[in-house]
Amino acid sequence: MNEWQGLDDLLRSDPLDPGCDAALDLMDVYLELFLADAAPERRYPGVAAHLRGCPACEEDFRGLLAAVTGA
Repeated sequence: MNEWQGLDDLLRSDPLDPGCDAALDLMDVYLELFLADAAPERRYPGVAAHLRGCPACEEDFRGLLAAVTGA
C-alpha cells in the first residue's frame, strides 16, 4: 500500500456507511434478517454498505454466520 492508497480508500467510502461501532451494534439483527432471507440490506443499507467496505467487520459477520449455521 502506498501513501495514496489510504486517501483513495477514504474518498471511495460509501456515504451510507455508519462505521464499525454502529454496524456492530446491529450485527445480530442484520444476521437474523439474513438467515430469514428477509433482505437485511434493504432494511439496514448502512450496515450493508459497511460490510462491503470493511474487511474486519465482514469477517466478523461471516464468523457469526458460521457459528450460527455450523458451516
